[in-house]
Amino acid sequence: MSTYLHTMIRVRDLDRSLAFYRLLGMKELRRMEVREGRFTLVYIGFNDNEHGQAEIELTYNWDQTEEYEIGNGFGHFAIGVRDVAAAVEEVRQGGGKVTREAGPMKFGTVVIAFVQDPDGYKVELIEKPNL
Repeated sequence: MSTYLHTMIRVRDLDRSLAFYRLLGMKELRRMEVREGRFTLVYIGFNDNEHGQAEIELTYNWDQTEEYEIGNGFGHFAIGVRDVAAAVEEVRQGGGKVTREAGPMKFGTVVIAFVQDPDGYKVELIEKPNL
């Protein structure tokens, strides 16, 4: 049996990235500093992850001075929220970037929105009222 564990992204400002993901209801689950390798790993997710939900691993390389390229193969993260419009407003009030306002998906009825983290990664918010 296999299970999906996490997606890793490299970030330039760890505190700024953590603040953004907190706006979406995520929290730091664990942290590992690797002094010999000069990097920090922070795993974020929802609740205490007792049910084995997938996590995001934020990797901060201490000596990185150049911008990272997101690449042309990455699309977005998707997070289910009870109220997309409220989540968008929370991101906006927290200084986050909204790239698509809350509304029905094209050719569908599911309410979605897109926001962008401080490093340019897109996050799709999908309305799941039963959460």
